[in-house]
Amino acid sequence: MEKDPKVTNLKTAPSVPSREEAENAVRTIISYIGEDPNREGLLETPRRFIDAYKEYFKGYNEDGVQVLSKTFSEVGGYDDIVLLKDINFNSFCEHHMAPFIGRAHVAYLPSNKVVGISKIARLVDIFAHRLQTQETMTAEISNAINQSLSPRGVAIIIDAEHMCMSLRGVKKDKVSTITTRFTGEFEKNEALKDRFLKLTNN
Repeated sequence: MEKDPKVTNLKTAPSVPSREEAENAVRTIISYIGEDPNREGLLETPRRFIDAYKEYFKGYNEDGVQVLSKTFSEVGGYDDIVLLKDINFNSFCEHHMAPFIGRAHVAYLPSNKVVGISKIARLVDIFAHRLQTQETMTAEISNAINQSLSPRGVAIIIDAEHMCMSLRGVKKDKVSTITTRFTGEFEKNEALKDRFLKLTNN
């Protein structure tokens, strides 16, 4: 059976330009906004820009499911909520390539295995370091946990401020955008969902 491409999500461009082509594109943009790419302060900017973007979007080189592949079944019978709250992240929206910055709260109900807690934080980082919408990022995190751990339920809240709204357009800062995803028992059991919301102060 084919894997859902949104789960593994190792996205690759049809054809990747060379480093030189990428830096030349940055010079073109610098010229387009009315600057001189050959002045002293901007001579090294294309190189720095490409280096920075390789770091911003390193999530394209990592597999969200693979990072959760090492699991543990010896948990002493524990079957309650596993929650990581206040996972800080920085991402970029795909519409304006402007940052959105926020926090993720991620929980799951283990069935017969758990994963190292740092792996959940790393999972958030993998999907954050890609171009997408906040809605897509929320769904991708949930899908990866469901595929890798087969938990009894997943609960996610992402709360972020989008610079494409703060710095341009309507220019309204400090506006929170909140997305959620509840699956399995979190979706069906209102008391469990309410407990998750209280634990995350939402």
